Amino acid sequence: MMGLARLAVTTERLNLDALIKCVHDAPISDGSEGTGAVASFLGLVRESNLGRRVVKLKYEAYEPLALRAFERIDNEIVERWPTAQLALHHRIGVLTIGEVSVAIVVAAPHRADAFAASRYAIERVKQIAPIWKREFFKDGDVWIEGATTDPDDAAAREEAFRRACV
Repeated sequence: MMGLARLAVTTERLNLDALIKCVHDAPISDGSEGTGAVASFLGLVRESNLGRRVVKLKYEAYEPLALRAFERIDNEIVERWPTAQLALHHRIGVLTIGEVSVAIVVAAPHRADAFAASRYAIERVKQIAPIWKREFFKDGDVWIEGATTDPDDAAAREEAFRRACV
């Protein structure tokens, strides 16, 4: 039986416990101290934006390219935090207030790396993943600009790292 994919774009509800198990059960590289910390981030559908009450959201993605962006983020994390294990799932489709739209879990030997890598992951998702959000209000809707950064932009990577390690 196949395990849960560490990186995914899905219409299914996101399961934090399953993602924690996914990174905690990941094979440990030689010389690693094992998992000493797991940090998670959940992005939720909030009830207001732009001064208006949100009714629902709709996320759309170009899934093959989004998964490539997630793989790139995973590789960048391993470059900076070699013992970190990332799981990243983003939901697409219609979501209601309070639902989880993105779930990020990082396991690492130490908490500082787990926290920093988790923050780095969400910053990079916002920068480079081709995922678009449409917010619906009682009196209309608006598209929220999605990723606009060139994935190879070193300055953007450094900005994500700076934000992760504030």
